Amino acid sequence: MNDRRKLRLKKFYFHPITMFLVLTLVVILLSGLLALFQTQATYNTVNVNTNELEPTLITVENLVSFDGLKFIISNAAKNFLSFGPLGMLLLSLIGITIAEGTGFIETLTKRHLSKIPKNTLTFFLIFIATISSLINEVGYAILIPLAALIYFINNRNPVLGIITAFCGVSFGYGVSIFIGSMEVSLMKYTREAAWLIDESAHISLSCNLIFIIVASILISLIGTVIIEKIIAPKIGKYKKEDEFSKTEQYRVINLEEEEQKEIERDRFEKKGLRSALVVSILILFVFVYSLIPNLPGSGMLLDMTEKTYLKQLFGDNSYFQDGFTYLVSLVFILSGVAYGIGSKSIKNDKDIIENASKKFANLGSMFFLIFVVSQFIAIFRKSNIGMIVTAWLAKLLEMLSLSGIPLIVVTLIVIAVANFFLTSSASKWMIFSPVVVPMFMQANISPQFAQLVMRVADSMTKGYTPLLASFVIYIGYLNIYNLHKDKPYTIKKALQMVNPYFLLISAAWILIVIGWYIIGLPIGPGVFPTL
Repeated sequence: MNDRRKLRLKKFYFHPITMFLVLTLVVILLSGLLALFQTQATYNTVNVNTNELEPTLITVENLVSFDGLKFIISNAAKNFLSFGPLGMLLLSLIGITIAEGTGFIETLTKRHLSKIPKNTLTFFLIFIATISSLINEVGYAILIPLAALIYFINNRNPVLGIITAFCGVSFGYGVSIFIGSMEVSLMKYTREAAWLIDESAHISLSCNLIFIIVASILISLIGTVIIEKIIAPKIGKYKKEDEFSKTEQYRVINLEEEEQKEIERDRFEKKGLRSALVVSILILFVFVYSLIPNLPGSGMLLDMTEKTYLKQLFGDNSYFQDGFTYLVSLVFILSGVAYGIGSKSIKNDKDIIENASKKFANLGSMFFLIFVVSQFIAIFRKSNIGMIVTAWLAKLLEMLSLSGIPLIVVTLIVIAVANFFLTSSASKWMIFSPVVVPMFMQANISPQFAQLVMRVADSMTKGYTPLLASFVIYIGYLNIYNLHKDKPYTIKKALQMVNPYFLLISAAWILIVIGWYIIGLPIGPGVFPTL
């Protein structure tokens, strides 16, 4: 009886590539079924010229039709090549693999990061991951592979590093210690919606600044406790390959010779780290100088067509945002090469290329997975199902007569649910803002606080949907470091692993928002929860 049960269970270990293919087929068939029943929704947008609401009708795109199938076939290459995580991951991996191949990351980890207490390192990883949303979703592409590598070198389970980095970016998305891309993308919708009630309403980029600074620290502290006390014990230890193949081999060791080699290795490693530090400082100087406007040869990374500095830095055509992943990769490349030369771990360019190429050898399945996921997400977006569900939820919220704390809590939950189907923060807020902002203002809650509620709800479920484009990096890396290849990390299992973090951080977010509203603390300079 037990044997039969085990055989049955094995059938459910479908590889995520297979599951995403199945989900893609389900979306295609569902779009045909919903189109047959003429499924549609209407949401309102604000006309900036007339300051009035204008209805927008959206219908399901039938992907079983001739045009739908033509879209699927003709756009496959475009969907893959334009898929955001693909480019970001490739850029970050080029830098990380070169830095790893020269020995730079390993030496840095063993000499410095290994000395940091586990809880402290976890806190800093979550904190950096949380504030990485300052620049869209680069944190997934950089921190997930880097955290896995650091944990592996540090004799901790790399799967735990992957989960920690993913949870930090996802469930703290939109909070930071600076004003970033989130403010730029949300503010215009908040302002336009606020003008429906009060044409004199002023929404500044710093309207949520105090809240996001405090929240980024609080969420990192809470996240550290969840990771170390709840998730880490369940993950267990990770055995490296050499630990599986230990045999009883004996050899005579010349202690004096070994000691001399160790002293020499130590000297070269220190020299390499000094070289890497000098190069890193020089790159940082050039990087900062490129962000300063109106100096000789400066401002290279700014969009000088914009009037305000923040839009020059985080606007739609910002060179800083578009080039950030490449710049980080460049730091790893040049620092790694500098270390390799200083420590004599590399002799020529062939060593660098060969070492980096070896590290890329295990990434074939990752790129196959990215191709499949890019098709799934593109097809789901084309179907308009996510937009329609979000519009329905906005209408549902509009029908409710709530105020005060019930209004805040219900809005948080409704937007969080919408996030399962529409992960773009700007697209969600475009639909919800004409509903949420007036409701809040009529309940004596400021439009700035309404925007705050939106960004918190967005982060509550950000990492709990396979429709998040960067989810592919998370599940892909889980399988790269998976020791049991016959039991891959499925979508279900990948989500189950973050269950404690998702549930407890969501509860924490709701309590933080309610507490802030009750106490009436400022959420930004001169901005409060109530009008």
